[in-house]
Amino acid sequence: MRAWRVPRYGPFDEVLEVADVPSPEPGEGQTRVRVEAAALNFADILYVAGEYQDRVPPPFTPGLEVAGTTEDGARVFGPVVMPHGGFAEEAVLSTTWPWPEGMTAAQAAGFFVAYQTGWCALHHRTTLSAGETLLVLAAAGGVGAAAVQLGAAAGARVIAVVGDEDKAAVARMLGADEVLVQPDDLVSAVRDLTDGRGADVVYDPVGGDSFDAARRAVAWEGRLLVIGFAGGRIADAPTNHALVKNYAVIGVHWAAYRQRSPELVVAWQRELEALWARRAIDPLVGAEYAFDDLPVALTELAARRTTGRVVLLTR
Repeated sequence: MRAWRVPRYGPFDEVLEVADVPSPEPGEGQTRVRVEAAALNFADILYVAGEYQDRVPPPFTPGLEVAGTTEDGARVFGPVVMPHGGFAEEAVLSTTWPWPEGMTAAQAAGFFVAYQTGWCALHHRTTLSAGETLLVLAAAGGVGAAAVQLGAAAGARVIAVVGDEDKAAVARMLGADEVLVQPDDLVSAVRDLTDGRGADVVYDPVGGDSFDAARRAVAWEGRLLVIGFAGGRIADAPTNHALVKNYAVIGVHWAAYRQRSPELVVAWQRELEALWARRAIDPLVGAEYAFDDLPVALTELAARRTTGRVVLLTR
């Protein structure tokens, strides 16, 4: 079968290559699927570079989540078992979920990681209540888009931060109540929208300068959720500032729950499926790419020129 391979760690545009490899063999409790669509995540770029928290020794195939068909014809989606990732014609899944009725292959491929992360962050690591203000950074991206929808579904007032007017339109479509387009002063802009109070919860998948601004925009007794570092720089969290404003900086390493508390992942997925059933959430696919165009797709993702989920189609 054809698969994108990482023979050594490095920049994706230098090391990724297409190779003919044997079909992956599933272990006990695992399932091999014929991949129809694989969603891209920023973590894929880190995996290829050898910079993710959980390093996979080369050679391996990246791609964390797919939608596909089992050998007995069932349509499923779910997370892969590395090193047999989703950017291939076949992949091995650790857990399979029935393909939700009404979803496209591209939507199903991107339904797991982003929404699981959002649910974990907003309803487990903290409790987002109706009427609270949720500030979502990079709100038109895959992870941010899921957070906007989950925040709206929880009855929160959602303030979305985006990079341009096109992304602003996307954020409004997702359900954001207010949209800030590259504000020169994020702190003042958020305070203006909240009568000086700030945001009760901040959802930050960017880090760096965005985190530095967000911690000053969080409300008294607010919660700042650390989702990731798409901005490239890992920011510091001055403890004196957290003490004075009495806010919490909360790490969200969702992937760890798959090993430590898999029963929670199952429960969260049931909640997400219920939201989909009443269309309180609706996975946004911003772009679909052919199999051979993976480097182009990752380039667009890395440059933050994408909206919603970016998906690689293999069929």
